[in-house]
Amino acid sequence: MRRSQRLSGTRRQSGNTPPQPNNSGALSNCNPSGPLPLAARAGEGLSSGYKLKRARSSSFEIRLALVLIGQLLFSFLTHASRATGAPPNFRESVVREPQGAVIRGDVAAKRMSLIFTGDQYAESTAAILDLLQQRGDKAGFFITGRFARDPALRPLVRRMVDEGHYVGPHSDAHPLYCDWDDRNKSLVTREFFRSDLAKNLSALKALGALPPGQPVLLVPPYEWYNAEQVRWAAEVGVQMINFTPGSGSNRDYAREGDARFVSSQRILQDVLAYDRREPQGLNGFLLLLHLGSGRKDPFHVRLGELCAALDQRGYELVRVDELVCRAD
Repeated sequence: MRRSQRLSGTRRQSGNTPPQPNNSGALSNCNPSGPLPLAARAGEGLSSGYKLKRARSSSFEIRLALVLIGQLLFSFLTHASRATGAPPNFRESVVREPQGAVIRGDVAAKRMSLIFTGDQYAESTAAILDLLQQRGDKAGFFITGRFARDPALRPLVRRMVDEGHYVGPHSDAHPLYCDWDDRNKSLVTREFFRSDLAKNLSALKALGALPPGQPVLLVPPYEWYNAEQVRWAAEVGVQMINFTPGSGSNRDYAREGDARFVSSQRILQDVLAYDRREPQGLNGFLLLLHLGSGRKDPFHVRLGELCAALDQRGYELVRVDELVCRAD
């Protein structure tokens, strides 16, 4: 889902001042009978100068130590995914778009995946899970850390995991990664991107998602990104994927009153029309839908009809990691 609001990450600056050395241990004047002789005072001056230099050196060393500790902590947090996940080993048949993300599986096979994204809205989630459970289908759910930490939504996330669906990251706070008009212009820094992703992964793993050995796939917030974010994700063992364009299924986020609003019936018709029109149909498709948006006409009421039509046309719905990743 796109929003006009553009969020940018900035490098965090610590407001803590490094502790300064305590000079209370300086030598005191022990002569009870009056001022020290000139030579003694000169020696005292040299000693004070030496201590000042040592104090400055000690202050620098403390600041340096704090910087190194901060870097180690940052490295630990942002590389957490490597400790419990596995870099995706993609099938040779996957399709990538120019920015580098995987957007489709094998176009020669009638297999496809349903992928759902969620952030602040989740009104369709329970109904979607109910339908998938009734049908015995597996899907991919990509949710934010904000979604996963919401006490009201945690049972739904645990249900996704327990019922065998893929549950992956969608960012922590749903920032806009790059400019809508100038895609090459990143709106977040590398440090912000990695910190935000680490928080998202931590929230998911706390609920049982992404067990050791499972590939970590990321659907970006707003489904909008550039080559920089694809590279930054790969640096921590995470692969960017996105929906397959063309069918218009992703329009289910727009509410009534939005110029981009399309009814759920029209979305269903357009998806099936795309399948009839295109030579490769929906083969290898990553079909994106949303877990909620506040619409009065949500698409989940049409999801059963869509799945039945796909069955009739010979499509197999598989989990997203099964569609794009090798079994080994």
